Amino acid sequence: MHIYCGCYSPTLTGVYIQSSIKLAAHFLYFSVFESTKMTSLLPNVHTNLVRHHSITPSQFNHTFPIGSSNTQIRKQERTLPTLIVHCNLSSPPKSKEEAIKQAKICLTSTLEKPLNNPKLTAGKLKKLKQPRFRVEIPVVDDSPNSLTQLALQVFDEMPLKRKGSKVKVLIIWPTSTLTEAANELSFESVEHVDVSSLTNVGVGDSVGRVLNSADVVVFLTPEASQVEVMETVTNGVYPKPVVMFNPRWSYDDEESNLGGFTDFLGSFEVVYSFMGLEVRGLLSKRNGVVFKCVRDGVLSGEMWSVLVEEEGELKVVSRFKTRPSIVEVENVLYNLMAINSPITKSAKFLKGLVSNVTGKKT
Repeated sequence: MHIYCGCYSPTLTGVYIQSSIKLAAHFLYFSVFESTKMTSLLPNVHTNLVRHHSITPSQFNHTFPIGSSNTQIRKQERTLPTLIVHCNLSSPPKSKEEAIKQAKICLTSTLEKPLNNPKLTAGKLKKLKQPRFRVEIPVVDDSPNSLTQLALQVFDEMPLKRKGSKVKVLIIWPTSTLTEAANELSFESVEHVDVSSLTNVGVGDSVGRVLNSADVVVFLTPEASQVEVMETVTNGVYPKPVVMFNPRWSYDDEESNLGGFTDFLGSFEVVYSFMGLEVRGLLSKRNGVVFKCVRDGVLSGEMWSVLVEEEGELKVVSRFKTRPSIVEVENVLYNLMAINSPITKSAKFLKGLVSNVTGKKT
């Protein structure tokens, strides 16, 4: 659906800026051969559409996705946990591998505290808050092979420190196809089930035993239609940590279409999120990102940053205590473009948004 609209900025007396703002959470920002400048990380795509929720991978044949459909990650090819220690968490990733490392470090550090909390593991305190985390890693390819390889890279052999036995992770997939694809790969200490198998789960059946034995439960790429089941399962595994990874709905949908689950979805703390930005004025273009990365497992105090490229480097132009809406991001970037724009005549303001982390059409 293509919609064109004009809007006026009160900060500019008699001035419009023709620009398009694209929030695109995809790995299209990473060139095959990585560069330190964001200009080489973003493709040259004209964006004068108001709102569409997917970009076809064929548009970005010079970028690399999480994984290709004809390859599998073997044991000897996997990224070892020791490789993730040298990863800068203070700035956005410049490659697919760095994004995965950042997310893995953030998630590992936030999970270690509850997993080593005897009160949580014993489950004795009814009023204790259940650890719930949310991770958003942008992907271009959401095929079964690509998503299962992403899960392998993030959750297999997580370097979690805990006394006693290894941490057991249960990944709940939205479809049986994804579950089967995951079972074909070799995971360590990770079990897989599809969400349909969780209906009327009994304590004594195999799925019930897997749920009970898991230390961490992960909903990977859940569908909006499955939120009710997610809530039931999450409450059922209390007080174990639960992770929501790359939900297949836009953040805006949580208020418009999933309003009945606002409290539940809002209970998940975002520990890692990365969204690309492209801002185009009539005579200029800016690239940037919206970024949040929790460091050292400390959830409080970590802010959302809006960074824009200036002279080949990303610089923070604004920070938010909570996730900024597209309108808030627009206002920041609109004003930034207006300040630096030589335009002195009216022009229509166009905006475009791809807000779904997975890039799935809605």
